[in-house]
Amino acid sequence: MTISVIGLYIYPIKSCSGSFIERAVIGSRGFVHDREFMIVDREGLFLTQREIPKLSLVKPEIKDGQVHLSAPGMPALEMEINTSGKADLEVTVWHDSCRAIDQGDKVANWLSDFISRTCRLVRLKDDFVRPVEKNYAKRVSDQVGFADGFPFLLIGQSSLDDLNRRLPTPLPMNRFRPNIVISGSSAFAEDEWKKIKIADVEFDLVKPCTRCVITCVNQSTSEVSKEPLKTLATFRQFGGKIHFGQNLVHANCGNLSVGDLVQIT
Repeated sequence: MTISVIGLYIYPIKSCSGSFIERAVIGSRGFVHDREFMIVDREGLFLTQREIPKLSLVKPEIKDGQVHLSAPGMPALEMEINTSGKADLEVTVWHDSCRAIDQGDKVANWLSDFISRTCRLVRLKDDFVRPVEKNYAKRVSDQVGFADGFPFLLIGQSSLDDLNRRLPTPLPMNRFRPNIVISGSSAFAEDEWKKIKIADVEFDLVKPCTRCVITCVNQSTSEVSKEPLKTLATFRQFGGKIHFGQNLVHANCGNLSVGDLVQIT
């Protein structure tokens, strides 16, 4: 059985649209540029598709040190990335307080206009370390950017195929916002793995991914439905929580490419 990578994805702004990439660079926090930015409210609390499904329509792309933003009905926006300066502030993602850099009024006004809510865009400070929860970390150096809790989410294509056979209407992989998609394994085989190696990078599979209402947001239209949580609850509910995909931490940095083989170690 040959298992390989068929998809790599980054989400430059937490809870906004993602991008497929052929090759990804892994830094200390995970894929470079993944969840590098986050939208926060007046108090610095993170905002996501859970409360604002419309964020799924915001498409960020990072090119040459700039963030390019587009969204339906909005003019395209280009923003220079601010990595330092006086705009240092404290923001909150779940239970973690993080130091971040505000990205300025231009992008804040653009986003506020689109979601009809006052907000700011922030970038995690380069020298700030947000540790992975100690109950799941494998090394004291394990850290994460603005992702919910872990640097990577891996899903097998066979797992989605299994789910889609049970759904009234099949769903695309983007509903689950993975970083790494693999093929060649049996459905939910990733649930049993402890360690894998892709190219020269070693990963620990540390925790099943608990799924929330974001999976019910159509990433192309922002419409919200009851699926796939309704169906997942019938066969993927464990301890009162719905699981789909596996959270990973990495032992070393390196590069991944679509087509790389996956070794179960």
